[in-house]
Amino acid sequence: MATDLPGPVSPSPRAASDGTAVRVEGLTRAFDGRPVIDKLDLTLRPGEFTVLLGRSGCGKSTLLRVLAGLDRDIEGTVLVPKRRAVAFQAPRLMPWKRVWRNVLLGLDGKPGRAVAESALEEVGLGHRSSAWPKTLSGGEAQRASLARALVREPDLLLLDEPFGALDALTRLNAQRLVAELWQRRGCAVLLVTHDVEEALLLADRALVMRDGVIAYETEVALDRPRSVGDPGFPALRSRLLTELGVDEPAAPGAAV
Repeated sequence: MATDLPGPVSPSPRAASDGTAVRVEGLTRAFDGRPVIDKLDLTLRPGEFTVLLGRSGCGKSTLLRVLAGLDRDIEGTVLVPKRRAVAFQAPRLMPWKRVWRNVLLGLDGKPGRAVAESALEEVGLGHRSSAWPKTLSGGEAQRASLARALVREPDLLLLDEPFGALDALTRLNAQRLVAELWQRRGCAVLLVTHDVEEALLLADRALVMRDGVIAYETEVALDRPRSVGDPGFPALRSRLLTELGVDEPAAPGAAV
């Protein structure tokens, strides 16, 4: 979804011209008087793959919805690219429209089927363009959702736990696909996830959200392609788990 927004959430050319893709300053979002996001500052760089981690209820998805323009009841300044798109954990395909028509939903003008089929080919789903959504597997439905985001040619791609409902093997394939699409497209990506290993496999930078702010961040300076066995991976994983308040079990025979 990409929408021109009035008010405090604004598509702005400055977000691209000053070396940033997104700039957030003093962002506050409260529900029933309780701040879920509390004077948060955040900068995302063009072409950077950023992953946002945090415990359930910390405000990760709320922040993503604000950046997507789906939540405007905020205080503070949010500058985002005009061209942005979002994909959620649930693919949200319309069951009465064939896959290619789902890809074009919400686009301005009257783009032809070829536009949808090009995006579907890019995610490896060109052969299912005429299918009904109910005939797709979970992985295929998520690919269709990604195609619907990519067809908008976003400068900012927002992903809200898009792999959360997939089985382990399909999830690995989906992660590889997103990494390939990002490298090909060169857009800024913000991925919300609970999965620390997923964050380290994909991210240039990992952020931890806590108490309504970005409490910790680290560059992920690992060569690509990556695996959990790479040197440096265990130390980064351990630090992120610590920042998330997770105690790792001690190795057998280790002193406690």
